Formats: sequence, C-alpha cells, structure tokens
Amino acid sequence: METETDPAEYFDSYEDLKVHELMLTDKPRQTAYRDAILGNRDLFEGKTVLDVGAGTGILSIFSAQAGATKVYAVEASNLARLAREVVKENHFENVIEVSECRVEDFRLPPGEQVDIIVSEWMGFFLLHEGMLDSVLYARDNFLKPTGLMFPDTATIYIAPCSVPSRFDQWDDLSGVSMACFGRALRQQSSKKPEVLTVAPKHLLHEGHVVTWLDLKEVTADELHEFEVKEVLVAQRAGKLQGFCIWFDCTFPTGERGGKVATDVVLSTNPTAPETHWKQTVIPLPEGACEELEERDPLAFTLTITRNRETKRRYDLQLMLLDAEKEDHGLPCECQMTKCILMKAHLEKMQVDQ
Repeated sequence: METETDPAEYFDSYEDLKVHELMLTDKPRQTAYRDAILGNRDLFEGKTVLDVGAGTGILSIFSAQAGATKVYAVEASNLARLAREVVKENHFENVIEVSECRVEDFRLPPGEQVDIIVSEWMGFFLLHEGMLDSVLYARDNFLKPTGLMFPDTATIYIAPCSVPSRFDQWDDLSGVSMACFGRALRQQSSKKPEVLTVAPKHLLHEGHVVTWLDLKEVTADELHEFEVKEVLVAQRAGKLQGFCIWFDCTFPTGERGGKVATDVVLSTNPTAPETHWKQTVIPLPEGACEELEERDPLAFTLTITRNRETKRRYDLQLMLLDAEKEDHGLPCECQMTKCILMKAHLEKMQVDQ
C-alpha cells in the first residue's frame, strides 16, 4: 500500500484555505499547541523562535503571546501573505517576521541561532507528506545546541482492529444486502491505506510501538524505513479486519510557579478526542479476515518505507505471519500450549528462587 503526494503540488495544496480551516478547527490540535506554548512561558520568555511551515501563523502568535522577543515564521506557500495580515491583526508586527520561502532557502542574520523551533509537521500516520525532513534541516542549521523542539518526541503505534464501516455494514444496508458492493469497494481501495475514525471498542489491542522518535537526535537518513515484526496477543475478542495506525507527540515542559508544568500530549489514539488526522487503517484482504478470541496470538510485519521517486510519500507493507512458527516474547500471555507451559515454568522458577 502506498500514499500519494505530488511534490509539484505539495505547497500549492496549502494555499487552499479549506485545508487550514480543517486544522484551525481541530480543537485537540489547537489546544495541545496552545497549552504546550502558553503553559511554558518560562521557556519562551525573551527567546528567539523559528516556526517552520507557519501556515496562517497561529503558532507564531502563541509564541509571541508566551513572551518570545523574536519569531521567524517561515511559510513556503503564498499563504505567508495572509499570515502577515494575521500577525498585524494581533499587533505582533514588531515581534514576528514572516518569510515566504522554503525553510531550506531561509537565512538568519549572520551569527544568529534560535532558541526554539515550533512546527506542526505531522501528517497521516505521522510521516505522510515528509515535512519532518524540513524541520530537521531547520534544527541542524538554525537551532542552538541547547535549543528546544516543539514537539520534541513522536511515537507511531499499530494495533489489529475491526473495520465494520468497510465490512459489516454492507451485509445489511437499509434491509438490502450490498456485500458485493462492499467487496468491490475494498478491492478498489486495497492499494492505499484509508483515513478513518476507529472506535475504541474496535481495537483488538491497546497498541504496539512501531517507532519512537527523539526529534532532537533523529536524522533524516533514519526516516527512510521503519520495520516492526511482532507477535501480539488479542486483548479483546472480535473480527480481525485490518490494522490501525496512529501517533502521539509530546512537548518540552518548564516550570510553573516553581513546579514542573504538566506534560502535554497530542494524541491521535482512537481513545483520545478525534483530530483531523483520525487514524490510518490498512484493511485486510477478504481471505485474511478472521474471528479472534481474547488471548489469540497474531503475528505480522509492518514496513514503512520512503518512496524512492517521491520523498514525501511512504509505502506501507503489512504481512501476516504464522503465529505458531514465530518466536513469542516471554512471558507470552497467549493461549497457545507452548506459551502456557513456558509461563508456568517461569512462574515456578520465580517461586523456587
């Protein structure tokens, strides 16, 4: 499965105000950034900030409201012109400087570095759109060695799930069987992941970490491929119809009133308030779907690989494996005989010690 982004159209797409309306009205997104920035005034007070991919400039406004003395807002599309109006509307012309260019073409005054980089670079399943490369370029070229990244970590998760909106609902639609339509629909979209809202009750596992990124340390080369091979144990009985992928991001925290500020997490977990990212789902082929009982083992590999032709696109490949032939982590909670016996053996060893 692969996701599509034409590099020639990437920046033009961000001139569509509907895209920004979607993001600006995403309450969990807005709240997370507002709380992370305005809730850490001690980190922003008197500091220089670089906003990468500034869009309408709202993160730059937050930074100025938090006490930053200089904010460089870099936006590659002509939306930069609207951002200047937003800055003027909020009376921060003397603090925020908007540049209409790619961050790779941006230049700071000679000898200057920034204290903080803020950016909302995340795409579907975190990596879609490939904007993180630009943020890392800014980090490597403009951020002080002791500088901060907002956000500073990101984690991708995967979990088996049911997808009734793509399977079950077509069995009886207003009293009519549309199962053949459902099969045709799944076949048509089988080569691409789908962006859906997955209900928490449809997760068959709480989620397994695919990768964790420290945004102060990760390199662009390390973003080319991620792979996980795992045996998960179903934590809930249900129909295995696909795999759900989501991400969380965290932000640095300072002190507030002599106490460490509360951690801020922007989560796209199905159990969290819905965001415009929703979740990314890889539906399974018809023959691979099955009923899972609680504690059934499920083995798979997931590979996320940067597309060779278009660096802003990633290819997703998921393969189901035979759980009986794969090594299980110890102790394993699944109901296979070998794991039950091994768990009993390990428990006996602990008692004997």
